Amino acid sequence: MLLDQQYLFAPGPTPVPDRVKHAMNQPMIAHRSPEFPKLLEEVSTRLMPVFGSQHPVTILASSGTSALEAAAANVIEENDHVVVIIAGAFGDRFASICETLGAHVHRLNVEWGKACTPEQLEDFLRSNPKNLKAVFATYCETSTGVVNPIRELGHVTKRLTDALFIVDGVSCIGAVPVDMKEWKIDILVSGSQKALMLPPGLAFVAVNDTAKEVIRNCKAKRFYLDLNHYLSSYENDKSTPFTPAVSLIYGAQEVCNMFEEEGFENVINRHQVLKTMVREGLKAIEVPLLTSDEDASPTVTAVRTIDEPSKQIKKLLKDKFAITLGGGQKKLKGEIFRIGHMGYCTPFDVLKVLASIEMTIKILEGKNVMGIALKRAEEVWMENV
Repeated sequence: MLLDQQYLFAPGPTPVPDRVKHAMNQPMIAHRSPEFPKLLEEVSTRLMPVFGSQHPVTILASSGTSALEAAAANVIEENDHVVVIIAGAFGDRFASICETLGAHVHRLNVEWGKACTPEQLEDFLRSNPKNLKAVFATYCETSTGVVNPIRELGHVTKRLTDALFIVDGVSCIGAVPVDMKEWKIDILVSGSQKALMLPPGLAFVAVNDTAKEVIRNCKAKRFYLDLNHYLSSYENDKSTPFTPAVSLIYGAQEVCNMFEEEGFENVINRHQVLKTMVREGLKAIEVPLLTSDEDASPTVTAVRTIDEPSKQIKKLLKDKFAITLGGGQKKLKGEIFRIGHMGYCTPFDVLKVLASIEMTIKILEGKNVMGIALKRAEEVWMENV
């Protein structure tokens, strides 16, 4: 029945709009031609409000994880002391990157499923070395569906230390507000395949003047991910030091068109509505959620699987209804599944996945929950029309 249709509700990669696919299908141009610098400059500057940056956004042909590594490798020298906030698998990844680079990593461990509070960070900073090079945080912890209070964490960092404040925004930039200057963020990174509605393959790095100076003076060895190459190439002739992913940058140009047509404030509000529809719909049928409403991400929702039938929901959704969700990672493997609702996603899409979950629960547990989650989600949508 559904052999020719697949519905992607994973936390990434996410669906790519047809108009973005069409933009990426334009005839190839040479990246050393006169046309490419115009394209790169346009996209780099039009992404500035999405990143809350006062400088053009640097674009790399690589993955989101490469952006994390670039953010660390360009500021950390061996034996530097750094703090990494770890509230899930991707905070842990940031810590592992820093350790690989030879840093002394002070891990601020937060219970998975909860956000780091400003008070937790303040207490931790007061009890750790004062000569910190950087504090690393994750805006949206994809593995748990939690958003950290980045603005407040940035202010705590700058009040108590001279450290750089470096933020992983891979799974939420393009769906959330951010202001690098007001939030005290020195480096903000993201990837293409989440809320930015592109295929995997681009990484984005936004840096302020303070970070540029640290990057310029950093003695750590790096080559492809040396941001000095990218910053100087862009400054000198609006080019890239290495071969760029031209087609993906054309796609990013179309994404900028879509953001501007919808209005970025409306993009942010839409994601809040999607989050509330998912959460309220699931609560109406007594499906347990991992996070509180206060800590919940607008881009991904984590659902607890507390008994054997609920552990089968993700597989049955795929087998019966061609709906792909995300599973749990590391210590949450088998304990949760995750619903992505970011980027090219509408309230109608949320109704689709909620209806499928209702039918799946009916199949697995015999509970008559048909229409209950849908009704509550529709009410939330109507409240925001």
